[in-house]
Amino acid sequence: MITAVDTNVLLDVFLDDPQFADWAEKALLVSAAAGSVVACEVVWAELSGFFGDQSRMEEAMQQLDVNFVGMGVAASFTAGAVWRQYRAEGGRRVRVLPDFLIGAHALKQADRLVSLDRGFYRKYFPDLPLLNPAIDLPGRPGR
Repeated sequence: MITAVDTNVLLDVFLDDPQFADWAEKALLVSAAAGSVVACEVVWAELSGFFGDQSRMEEAMQQLDVNFVGMGVAASFTAGAVWRQYRAEGGRRVRVLPDFLIGAHALKQADRLVSLDRGFYRKYFPDLPLLNPAIDLPGRPGR
């Protein structure tokens, strides 16, 4: 099983969120035990602002066993199609949002997504299986 990971889960780990870091780490461990954990270039770009240099970030991602897997053409097209749906439903943002890219990447290049943002992905990516550490793991911390 390939599990894509959203930025918010990694930030909980890297910033040692007092309420959610343990749950985020557990979700990553569960995902790694089931197969591989991947993140697309959007997640890498969002995380880069929290590291002083590229080598520190790559080392941190390697310690978590998270691998870079870039978006393909199918995922990019899907992100645009779902964004078009969002706009047709009255969505106000004109630019493609990172979450559309992350969701499409997970849908096309992974088997599920680990994220704390269940509502957005449930609405716009209904066929994407989600693992939310705050809801789906035993002893739920809730958010």
